This record gives sequence, C-alpha cells and structure tokens, in this order.
Amino acid sequence: MGGKQDQNEAYGKPAKYDSSFRGPIKNRSCTDIICCVLFFLFILGYIAVGLVAWVYGDPQQVLYPRNSTGAYCGIGENKDKPYLLYFNIFSCVLTTNIIGITQNGPECPTPQVCVSSCPEFPWTVEMAQLSQTVGQVFYAANRNFCLPGVPGDMQVLQSLRQELCPSFLLPSTPALGRCFPWSNSTVPELPGISNTSIAQGISGLLDSLNARDISVRIFEDFAQSWYWILIALGVALVLSLLFILLLRLVAGPLVFVLIVGVLGVLAYGIYHSWEEYRVLRDKGASISQLGFTTNLSAYSSVQETWLAALIVLAVLEGILLLILIFLRQRIRIAIALLEEASRAVGQMMSTMFYPLFTFVLLLVCVAYWAMTALYLATSGQPQYVFWAPNVSLSGCEKVLMNTSCNPMDQPVNSSCPGLMCVFQGYLSTGLVQRSLFNLQIYGVLGLFWTINWVLALGQCVLAGAFASFYWAFHKPRDIPTFPLSSAFIRTLRYHTGSLAFGALILTLVQIARVILEYIDHKLRGTQNPMARCIMCCFKCCLWCLEKFIKFLNRNAYIMIAIYGKNFCVSAKNAFMLLMRNIVRVVVLDKVTDLLLFFGKLLVVGGVGVLSFFFFTGRIQGLGKDIESPQLNYYWLPIMTSILGAYVIASGFFSVFGMCVDTLFLCFLEDLERNDGSVDRPYYMSKALLKILGKKNEMPPGDKRKK
Repeated sequence: MGGKQDQNEAYGKPAKYDSSFRGPIKNRSCTDIICCVLFFLFILGYIAVGLVAWVYGDPQQVLYPRNSTGAYCGIGENKDKPYLLYFNIFSCVLTTNIIGITQNGPECPTPQVCVSSCPEFPWTVEMAQLSQTVGQVFYAANRNFCLPGVPGDMQVLQSLRQELCPSFLLPSTPALGRCFPWSNSTVPELPGISNTSIAQGISGLLDSLNARDISVRIFEDFAQSWYWILIALGVALVLSLLFILLLRLVAGPLVFVLIVGVLGVLAYGIYHSWEEYRVLRDKGASISQLGFTTNLSAYSSVQETWLAALIVLAVLEGILLLILIFLRQRIRIAIALLEEASRAVGQMMSTMFYPLFTFVLLLVCVAYWAMTALYLATSGQPQYVFWAPNVSLSGCEKVLMNTSCNPMDQPVNSSCPGLMCVFQGYLSTGLVQRSLFNLQIYGVLGLFWTINWVLALGQCVLAGAFASFYWAFHKPRDIPTFPLSSAFIRTLRYHTGSLAFGALILTLVQIARVILEYIDHKLRGTQNPMARCIMCCFKCCLWCLEKFIKFLNRNAYIMIAIYGKNFCVSAKNAFMLLMRNIVRVVVLDKVTDLLLFFGKLLVVGGVGVLSFFFFTGRIQGLGKDIESPQLNYYWLPIMTSILGAYVIASGFFSVFGMCVDTLFLCFLEDLERNDGSVDRPYYMSKALLKILGKKNEMPPGDKRKK
C-alpha cells in the first residue's frame, strides 16, 4: 500500500473536492499576459512585413512575362499582346523547375517580343526576301513579330543582322504565357541549326511544359462532374455524422467486432505461417542453403522466415488476449466514454461544424503568407546587362560585357555582332532587398505560429463546450444555452496568451525539424553512413518531441478551458492527472484510434467505391438524368471525391476525438473529486457508474443540495 501511495504522490496529489465547482469556471482572469503581448507585437510585425512586401514587391513578374525591353505582356501598352515569342527559343537554357520558368522564364539570350497570338504555320526567310523591306515581308503578310519600333522600310537582311526580326517561325502553342513550338510541326531548314537539335528541343520543351492541353482536359472533367463530386462529398458528410451519432448505440458491438476481427487476422496469419513452415520444413529448405542475398523475396522460400513470422504473430496474439482478459474493465470504460461522447455531440450539433471556421482561419493564414512571400520574392528592380553570342569576334573587344544597360536603347549600330541588352535578374541593393532572407524567415515563423494558434483555439473552444456538457448534473437541462459560443468568447478573451505560448513551443520544434530537413537535403550527396545515421536519429528525436508536445498541448488546452489557469500550470496538472491513470489513458487512446480508423475507412472507402462504379459507368439503369458524364480522366473526380471525403471525415472525427479526450479528463477529475455521496455526487453517466460498481446516494431526478 505504501509503495502504491508513493507512486501516486510522485505524479501529484489527487484533485480535492471543491463545493463551488460547477464545470468550466466563469469568473477567470487573463493568463500568460506577457506571451499575449508578445504575440500581438509579432502579429503587428507580420502585418508590417506584408505592407513592406506590398510596397516593394511586384507579383506581375510571376503573372506576366517580360519582353526584351522589360515591358510586361498582357497589361498596359501590351494589353492586347498577352504572349511572349522567342526569336530563337532553341538558344534557351531550360530548367526543369516549372515555378522558376514561370517567374523568370527560360534564360534566353535571344530577342523576345509580346505578340497577340502565337505563330500557327512554319515559316523561314527565303534568300529572295533578304533584299526586300520589313514591311513587305513581315507587316504586309501579317507577321507582327518584330521588335517594337522597327521601321517598315528597313531591309530584311539588316533587321536579321541586328536581331530586330525573327529569321524563322514555328507553329506554337501558348503555355505559361509563352509561345512554345508544337511537337508534331514540320521543322524548316534553318542555317546553322540542325533539324535533329530542333526536334529534340521541341520534345524537351513539351515534356516539361506540356501543361496546357492537360489543364484544359482537367477543367473539362471538373465542369462535367463537379455536381456529382459535391454529391459524393455530401454523402461523406452524412456518413460521418451518422457514424458518430450512432456510436451511442453500436460502440460496444462495433469495438467487439473490430477486436475479434484483429484476433481473427492474427489467427489466420499464425495458421498460414505454420502451413508454409511445415511444407518448407519437409522439403528441407533452410536459410543456410540460401545464404545472404539482396533479393528479399527469396527469403519467403526458407522455413526460418515463416518460423519467425509464426513466433511474432503468436506473441502478438497472446499479448492481445492477455490485454482483453486483464483490461476488460478498462475497455468497457473506454466504450462507455465513446457512447457518452456520441451523446455529447448529439446535444451540441454546432460543434460538428466548427472545423469549417477553423478551416477558413487556416486558409487566411496560408493565403496571407503566400501573398507576402510572393511579393517579397518579386521585390527589386529588373537588371539588364550587355551580352553577345561570341565575344571573341572583331569589334566586341571594346564592349564591356555584363555591364548595366537600358533595354529601351538597343545597340542597333554596334560594331559587335549580336550585341544585346538582356535581362539578368533583380537588384539586391536597398534595405528591403538586403533583408529579404530575414523577412522570409519572419514570414515562415509567422505561418507556423498563426496556424498552430488557430488549431489551439479550436481545441480549447471545443474542450470548453464539451466540458460544460460533462459537468452538467442534469443533462440536458443544465447544459448552457450556447455552449460553443460561450467557450469561444471565453477562450478568446482570457486565454489568447496561453494558446500563443503553447503554439510557440510547438512552432520552435517544427522550425527545427524544417531546418534539419533542409540540411539533410543539402548534404545528402556528401554524407557518409555515420553522418546519415546521426541525422536520422536527430530527425526521429524531433519527430517524437513534436508528437509529445502536441499531446501535452492538447490536454493542457482542455484544462485551460475548464479551470482557466495559465499554460504551464494546466500542462502540469493535465500530465500528472494522466500519469496517475496511465493504463486507462493507453486503453482509451487505442480503442478510440481503432474506432476512428474504422470510421474513416468506412466513409472514405464507401465514397471511393461508389465514385469508382459511378464515374466508370458500371452502374446501369439509373436513367438519363443520372448517367455518368463522359470524362477524359475518370480517375480525376474519383480521387477528388476520395480526398474530399477524407478531409470531411477527418474534420468530423477530430471533433469527436476532442470530445472523447475532454470527457476522459473530466471523468478522471470526477473520480478524484467526488465519492457519490449526497454532497459529492458523481457527474458521470449511469453506464460508467455501473461499470465501476459505484452509485450516487442521491436518487435520480432529485434536486441537488447547494
């Protein structure tokens, strides 16, 4: 007895009875004020970063391509010319980064001009046309692909030497605002350029940027199937809600069926392993004959593999049976808490739709960070420098290459052949540009902190609502009228600092994980096995630390919602309470995980199967109004429906999981605070009282003594 008492005291003393306690405390004060002030100052700084980015940034650099003069295509004076044409796109050095191409375009030392439409037919300058004028060859034939301001009376030969007009055109299609050649176009004979290199260039371009046709087909599929996708998501919503509400009736049988199913799977695994082992044993197939091999499938043909599988499965089966025998009482308590959580959700249906509000807040946080990062990345003025294809030619030695130039003043009369003023990048001078990296880091920290704070707000609000359900002695009469809105106002008014404190701790760990992943990615090619092992250990430790902090924060927010104390005290009390009941915690956690996993599997799998049979046209006889649409990619609406069903199920089940955790902590506090007497009756349900062998001395329905 003494040892058990010392063990309990090591995790704090049990909660004492408080005659004034009637659920979530209403008369509370602000907690973690310093962290609250720090959080508000950080948000003000985050807003200031956004304003600076908005003033100095120019997202048009990403949305619109630039021509050789630095003007944007598709806006301003080039409003009717949305596409960019490269005179010789095969001189471009392409990158496989689509985002980089979108922002900077291919690095092309060739003239670029804004055009109203891409060329539709192949064309090249003929020898007889070199002596004609630009107006005759280009303008009269509606080939408006020369640089702006080229006079119509200029000779074609002179315009080609100065690279003012293209020497050839290829049938092209617009992609990412730029004209890229067709893969099946007939390549004209061009001087200095082989047909093979052009064909390979076209193929490489379209391999990396063949997004337009696919995007059009995807858009068509969504246009044809969007209402059926919404119906599938509606089915997922109904299934999730029904599953949670029906748990009050089927939680016990469902958990029993799932446990029996797991035992059955393990039993079949034992039987199958024994049969395989017996057959291979009779054949004499041993691992000594096989030796060491990297072909893992070869180990399935030796008896030792199946003997090891047999032993492992038998041990798991035995452990599970022992757990069911010795922990059956706690499993019954877990099932009763699940049924009680289902009743709580049924009494407060508004809590099921609170994740929509959380989703909107998360969307705002991510959108603000994305826009700020975009504006910061595009801050700075474009810089242009002199460039020539061959600096060793006569006349180029006097030209200072890579020096700044004005693209509006093209060196048309330069003695250096092919001398051009090309785009190099964006200036990094100036206070904002020099601090760009620090501002981006500030933005990433703001993203993680605000997201974690929004999630913490949702957990604390739901915990306050569900705690008011548990601590209502006469349910549903004593439940507050608006438990969710009351919990939201109470949390936002008094505990913003505590939520920010917990969110900051989690954010620092997540930032550390991101930095570690970045270092691992950069050094992956140069690491030795020992360094990889150390890096893997660090990553594993940080992953475990993040999971523990999330678990601790979740329970701390529950205690904050109930008692209104600061984060550290609430986290300590929650941790001590859970450690005093560690076996119940493990059993409830695993039973809940098993049940919610089955629920997600039921919702997502059901919607996925229905979507597959419908969109593939395998459901016949539904009538003309319910026929499956004709699609280019039938898997697209199926995957969209499955992903949407998973998101919906996760949102609903996250609320249910929070309800279970809140009721569980309240249940543990109820056991420590009260004893079932008239003055100290239990608040738990009759089912829990019956399982525990306890009862309230006050008859049901009698008015509680004050």
